Amino acid sequence: MYSPKIKKYQKKFEYTYAFGSFPVIDLLQKHPEVVYKVLLKNNTDDSEGISEIKSLCDEKSIPYEYADRLIDKIAVKENTYVVGVFKKYESELESESNHLLLVNPSNMGNVGTIIRTMLGFNFKNLAIIKPSVDIFDPMVVRSTMGALFNINFEMFESIEEYIKKYPNQNLYPFMLDGAKDIKEVEFKEPFTIIHGNESKGLDSKYKGIGQSVYIPHSDSIDSLNLSVATSISLWEVSKK
Repeated sequence: MYSPKIKKYQKKFEYTYAFGSFPVIDLLQKHPEVVYKVLLKNNTDDSEGISEIKSLCDEKSIPYEYADRLIDKIAVKENTYVVGVFKKYESELESESNHLLLVNPSNMGNVGTIIRTMLGFNFKNLAIIKPSVDIFDPMVVRSTMGALFNINFEMFESIEEYIKKYPNQNLYPFMLDGAKDIKEVEFKEPFTIIHGNESKGLDSKYKGIGQSVYIPHSDSIDSLNLSVATSISLWEVSKK
């Protein structure tokens, strides 16, 4: 069986890492076919999480080994005791489901938070327009706390490419100067909620794409943080 060389993650790698018990358990449950192996530290006790990881590895014929020095070499945070080494994989969105689309997101923490939040509101399809953060960066994977392995995600070069592949989606771009207050919008399924990046939002061309929407807030701030704005939009549409 192929085993990649364990070293600090780089975007060019065809493999990456999941750090921590909960993400590794979700990885083993949802995508065991892409897992090369699991690394453990010798001083880990047989807690429920570690026991479950070993059991899943045995069940799915995935090797695990104790490798303290390797984990310390690649970990992004201290107190990392479990690492899943896995191949980057592709997925497709469900064509008749509702989507969340992020245009050029650049902050790893925001993307990780958004992925956890969307799963919390039962959204399982994420489209991303490049250039963007590396969704397989271990920092992103860790910040999702395993939610990444429970959603579908797909990368696109442009909004036009996305629309061409999913022409039946009703589009709702969120903009500071959107035409309608979010509370007044009827979201027609299947719909796509669109948010721009952290610094620029969406450019003016998005006003001509579907029904533009704004989230009302006081004049005391210029705009909402991307993860906050996305959370509000997901919450509002989930109520409807």
